[in-house]
Amino acid sequence: MSDTASLTSAATNSSNNHEERSRKLAMLRGWRRCCPNCGAGPLLHGYLKVNDHCTVCEQEFHHHRADDGPAYLTILVVGHLMAPLLHIVFVQFRPEPITLFTIFAVGTVGLSLYLLPRLKGAMIGFQWAKGMGGFARST
Repeated sequence: MSDTASLTSAATNSSNNHEERSRKLAMLRGWRRCCPNCGAGPLLHGYLKVNDHCTVCEQEFHHHRADDGPAYLTILVVGHLMAPLLHIVFVQFRPEPITLFTIFAVGTVGLSLYLLPRLKGAMIGFQWAKGMGGFARST
């Protein structure tokens, strides 16, 4: 009976620890590509590769996986910004097609490259705040 009680209290303490984490702060720190726990260490190395752990507070990140979520969010945001802007510019100014294509191609690629690592960091910050990280299995 005491083993069951200790497991229940350990699970409750673990879930309380995750509930105390601020989602907004963790996502903001992730957006800045910093550790969602301390805000000082880098979350990513390279362009999109997640560090195994924070170099400052030793928080582990190897189990957080953003997968395709940041790419979908980037497409959603860039599409919703560029499509109406393209329509407005075309209707109001009637630029040459090659000029219109060049400006919007560069803008779309630039905005996508800017948003992708930031959205990945925010998504990992959200996962960290909600305690959604995977657990290593012992076999």
